[in-house]
Parts: sequence; structure tokens; C-alpha cells
Amino acid sequence: MNETQGYAVFFFPQALEALGEAIRPYLLDGPGGPHVLCKEIDTGGAFTEMTLEGRTSEGRDLTLELMVPGNMVRMIVSAHGEGSFGFGPRIARPAAKPASAPAAAPASAPAPAQPQSPPAVPTPQAPAPAVPDAPAPVIAGDDKPK
Repeated sequence: MNETQGYAVFFFPQALEALGEAIRPYLLDGPGGPHVLCKEIDTGGAFTEMTLEGRTSEGRDLTLELMVPGNMVRMIVSAHGEGSFGFGPRIARPAAKPASAPAAAPASAPAPAQPQSPPAVPTPQAPAPAVPDAPAPVIAGDDKPK
């Protein structure tokens, strides 16, 4: 797998010992220890299913599915991104400031908090506010004009 997209699956030392020679062809060695580099991974069951891509001795593309019990997996590292996969010191990048951020004035003293009254909500019993130049509503059974 030449791309930097996939997953590195690390195993417990006891798991590597139990899997023995069967796992050795799939292991890569790195600063973080031996791991399997795979294109896809499914951890949804009792087994961790890893999809690996490779080539046969004749040069044909080959897709393998490697399944190990989930309790053998120590850690899974996502290797998705633009940089190369590996372990090492990270260089901190300065945070970009928004271009449209206005300069804040220095605060001399915090403004006192004032409680706000909740907005008026009309209730079914309360009449609607009067609208100028609108006819008064007529309620059934009410003989008096409003």
C-alpha cells in the first residue's frame, strides 16, 4: 500500500506470540512496533476484520481479509491525511487569525448583569392586541359590538 490512507493495527505482545508465524507475513515494523497496515477495518463484531491490498508473485492485484479476535488488538491508528504515516515530533503551526475580526476595545469594567424580562407570549385567553383602523372581532353569542 503506497498511499497514506488506511489504518495501522497494533497487537498486544501476547497476541503476536499466539498468532505466531501466521501473522508474520502481514506485519510491518516501525518505531511504534510491529503493525498491520490495512485499507479498511471493521471492528463491529467479535473479530477485527482488516482488508489488505497486495500483489501476487505474478504481479496481479490481490485483496485479502485478515480477521483476528478483537481482544488481540491493542490500538488502531488512522493513517488518513496528506502527510506520511509515522511517529515523530509534530511541528506546531501558528493558528490563523480571521481576517474580518474587529479589534476589541479593552474592557474597563464588566457591565452589570441585568435580568431581562421574557417576551410577552399571547395566551389563548388573552385577546389579540388591537390593530388601528381594524374592525372589532365578533364573538359568537356576543350581541354587544366591541
